[in-house]
Amino acid sequence: MTMTTAEADKILSANFAPWVLELGLRVEAVGDDRATLRLPWSDRLSREGGALSGQALMAAADTATVIAVSAARGGYGPMTTVQQSTSFQRAVTGSDVLIEAVLTKLGRRMAFADITMTDADSGEIAARAGTVYALLG
Repeated sequence: MTMTTAEADKILSANFAPWVLELGLRVEAVGDDRATLRLPWSDRLSREGGALSGQALMAAADTATVIAVSAARGGYGPMTTVQQSTSFQRAVTGSDVLIEAVLTKLGRRMAFADITMTDADSGEIAARAGTVYALLG
């Protein structure tokens, strides 16, 4: 049974640090092996020159991975980031970002995901990331 966006939003609100919640992330879609979150544009998250900060994008990618893993496992369980690698392709200014995390492998103890971060207005890819997670429970 596929997790609903409301269930995924509850995981988000119950399991992340207050500063992550302040990013304003919302779950847009959840599938059996993926999750799409929306990072709303905020001047608070922009850096010199008006571009969205890379730290905000990396935190959003990390968070989307947790939601994707939770959806695949049928609920939240303890996990931790082992590795994250991010490549930035273009600046995002004044636009929300859609973050899609797709699991490429889900094992008993490890999970791997590819994340695409897309400028919601232009549809252009802003960044890509790969994550590796240790599943603790």
